[in-house]
Amino acid sequence: MTAPDNPARLARYDDTWPVRAAEVLADIQLRLVDLPGASGALYDHIGSTSVPGLDAKPTIDLQVRILPLPSDEDVAERLADLGFRRARGSRADSPGVYRDIPRGPVEVEDAVWEKSLFVSSAPSIVLHIRRADSPWGLYTTRFRDWLRAHPEERELYQATKHELSAANAGKPDYDEYTRAKTAYFDRVQGELDRWQATPRR
Repeated sequence: MTAPDNPARLARYDDTWPVRAAEVLADIQLRLVDLPGASGALYDHIGSTSVPGLDAKPTIDLQVRILPLPSDEDVAERLADLGFRRARGSRADSPGVYRDIPRGPVEVEDAVWEKSLFVSSAPSIVLHIRRADSPWGLYTTRFRDWLRAHPEERELYQATKHELSAANAGKPDYDEYTRAKTAYFDRVQGELDRWQATPRR
């Protein structure tokens, strides 16, 4: 009997992921250099492929933090030759496609959560373009660094991901997998905040 397709299938960590991420980020930075705000923009490798030893969907997540947020047309024009196209989501309410789900205790204006999402299929890359003042933009790098610094939490997160991935088998997309991880993020939020506030040498 053939196992059902699983869009949230996880792969073993691959040492080539950060290498490829750095190469593509460098190409993206060159092409966005003339956008307003580009001189202060930040370019990040985020998500599970950025954490050594962590199993992940074999899709590299990259992030650009820039202000003002560029138009989809401006980004698409500059990144077309790299194979990127604007993502529309598999559903009308797919999370993280047009805006992030508000997170954290800081009160910000609603526009701060707006974003753009671009994808490339060769290799599989998701590019999140967020405002430089986006709390989610900061959270992605803090969470990445926290997992890198805490192997025991990395293992717990990996176990959670495998459990949710198995439950996703046969689904048409990984939207439910993405939403289900929120419970884990909520559980560790306090630990992450305390770690961030602790002075380190």
